[in-house]
Amino acid sequence: MTKQQKNEQNKQRLDMRASDILDPTNQIGIKLRSLYAAVQEEAIPDRFLDLLEKLDEAEMMATAKVAE
Repeated sequence: MTKQQKNEQNKQRLDMRASDILDPTNQIGIKLRSLYAAVQEEAIPDRFLDLLEKLDEAEMMATAKVAE
């Protein structure tokens, strides 16, 4: 591959990236991915964990009653 071909390829990549950045749909996708990543890093609140434990207990009690 010649130097000119490499330069043309690099220019095409930059042009594609620029068009991707300017595309509103792509901007929404970028922001959603960023938000999703931030939410994944958050800790689960203790109150929510307590509610999940209560739900598990209630389900176990309901299952035990049905088995009787």
